[in-house]
Amino acid sequence: MWEFNEVIDIKYLGKYVYSIKFDDGVEGNIDFSEYLTRGPVFQALKDNKVFSKAMVEGGTISWPNGVDIAPETLYERLRNANHKMHRINR
Repeated sequence: MWEFNEVIDIKYLGKYVYSIKFDDGVEGNIDFSEYLTRGPVFQALKDNKVFSKAMVEGGTISWPNGVDIAPETLYERLRNANHKMHRINR
């Protein structure tokens, strides 16, 4: 369950991938390419020059054209990915 954690740091890694870090230490890489087909508001992000200009705003990642992704969605993706990696490495 999401506990209202906020994104505190992001780093652009190339293509459509950002490294995301939350205030409780949960972190990892997210490929946002799947979002680019989710409607017209995401179309501008297909341009890597625009995509690479994300910032931390309101506790989540957002882009200059006003697009953002709900922090709870990002948090769950990272927690699930980290949980799967932990099980694999056992």
